[in-house]
Amino acid sequence: MRRIQESKIGWNTVMSLCLIPLSGFAMDIFIPSLPDMAVQLHASPAAIQLTLSLFIISYGISQLIVGGLIDTYGRYLPNMIAILAFSASSFVIACSTNLQVIYALRILQGFTVAVIAISKRAFFIDLYKGEALKKYTSMFSVIWAIAPIVAPFLGGFFQTTWGWSSNFMFLGYFGLAFFVVELLIGGESMKAAQPFSVSSMVQTYGRMLRTPDFTSGLVILGLAYGMILLYGMCSPFLIERQLQFSAATTGYCALFSGVSVMIGGSVSRMLVTKPLRQKLVLSSVIQLIAVAIMIPLTRYYHNLATLLLYVFLLHSTAGFIFNNLMSYCLIRFPQYAGKASGLTGGGFAVVTSLLSSLMVNTIAITNQVTLGAAYGMIAVVTFLFLLKTKWKEGEERKVEVSGQRLSMQTISAEANV
Repeated sequence: MRRIQESKIGWNTVMSLCLIPLSGFAMDIFIPSLPDMAVQLHASPAAIQLTLSLFIISYGISQLIVGGLIDTYGRYLPNMIAILAFSASSFVIACSTNLQVIYALRILQGFTVAVIAISKRAFFIDLYKGEALKKYTSMFSVIWAIAPIVAPFLGGFFQTTWGWSSNFMFLGYFGLAFFVVELLIGGESMKAAQPFSVSSMVQTYGRMLRTPDFTSGLVILGLAYGMILLYGMCSPFLIERQLQFSAATTGYCALFSGVSVMIGGSVSRMLVTKPLRQKLVLSSVIQLIAVAIMIPLTRYYHNLATLLLYVFLLHSTAGFIFNNLMSYCLIRFPQYAGKASGLTGGGFAVVTSLLSSLMVNTIAITNQVTLGAAYGMIAVVTFLFLLKTKWKEGEERKVEVSGQRLSMQTISAEANV
């Protein structure tokens, strides 16, 4: 197996950072096209929104399996196969008019993006340690926010110029370009393979999920991302049908949403040394206050400005919470790099998909008041989880991890005797 060359680690780091937003690109780029897809494919808005839900459900569940697989079979080869499959499926979707085929391929894309995302997150845990690792993991959600900034903006342009299928043509060429570059400079970063065992993987996942702060982190990550995805699923219909703006305007508003998320993530990086619980609870309180003010306000004033005010207040704080807890969960179990990455990404994605599907199918979000009510429900649940969870700060977590490693070494020594 081709190992990654020392001289190319820097370029591979850049490549890995570039691929982290792929899940967002695969979801957000065709958001401005949702109304047109409904017309062209003769489907209801809910049927078209299902292409988002199926992708994220597949993306989430797949990560629970992929984490163990890449700890056995490596990062490089599975990543290469997944990129190629993602590219090919994008081209097929662009040429398809059958909604059932599109559903099936979106499920496939969820799996391939899961392989790519976990491989690239594990890459950093393989090659970086200490403060360098913390620096990169804290960058993940900031970089991930690039997708909701750039993708809908591009999607609005593609929709206006060439129609909905051009979004998937772009994804196809995007994947193909990265496949070629990975072929030229990529390599394997995993130092030692772990034997694949379903029972061992289940036991490891069970141990992680029985850790209260880790499980709470997964739920809150899902709630924070669900808040952002909920807006993405509803905004085309609010902006284009209720407020009578174009698909390009939906793209610009999605860009603003992404900027808001990035601002929240950037602020969290600046406050990385501050007590975790304190800053998380404060950001959640800001969300609750924002919802309490905006719901009555939008009963009488509802326009593009009030919608964007919603977006900035809620999405920046969601980005702040997401960035802190993504870094927290990824490095909570450093001895299980692939599995921790898979369970973190898969766990929060499952929560997000269930939440967004539940909201869309139970609440008719036809105006900004009902959007605010949905935001409010998510904000309340987030606050309750943040308040009841005992978060481990830096030194406390280091001591626990050292203790776990010592315990594992002791068990291994006893077994050898």
